[in-house]
Amino acid sequence: MFPFIITIYRFLRSLASGIKDAEFRGLLYVVVIILVTGTVFYHNAEHWHWLDSLFFSVTTLTTVGYGNLVPVTTTGKIFTIVYIFLGLGTILGFVNAVARHASADARERTKLRQTQPLQD
Repeated sequence: MFPFIITIYRFLRSLASGIKDAEFRGLLYVVVIILVTGTVFYHNAEHWHWLDSLFFSVTTLTTVGYGNLVPVTTTGKIFTIVYIFLGLGTILGFVNAVARHASADARERTKLRQTQPLQD
């Protein structure tokens, strides 16, 4: 459980660090817009609850997938195909940006530890 908490802490710290970067903010905004678009679409077209619609949007774009929710309308299936092609690259770009900020934070912490004198 402790490693999970540390991982969440590092992820949140990377997000906080990334918010200062204009490119990172832009990717974050686009990711939010894509997720909101998918959520609204699935809620209206497939008549799913809001949480189910968001869940499907996230699991689809992160390629996790989950078999219980599947679009049944032709419009929903076509939208999903386009949604995956447009959204997957954006999500991967955002994950890459988070990883870059996390590794930059780790390098910075390592440099600080190396430059600080040892205390007796």
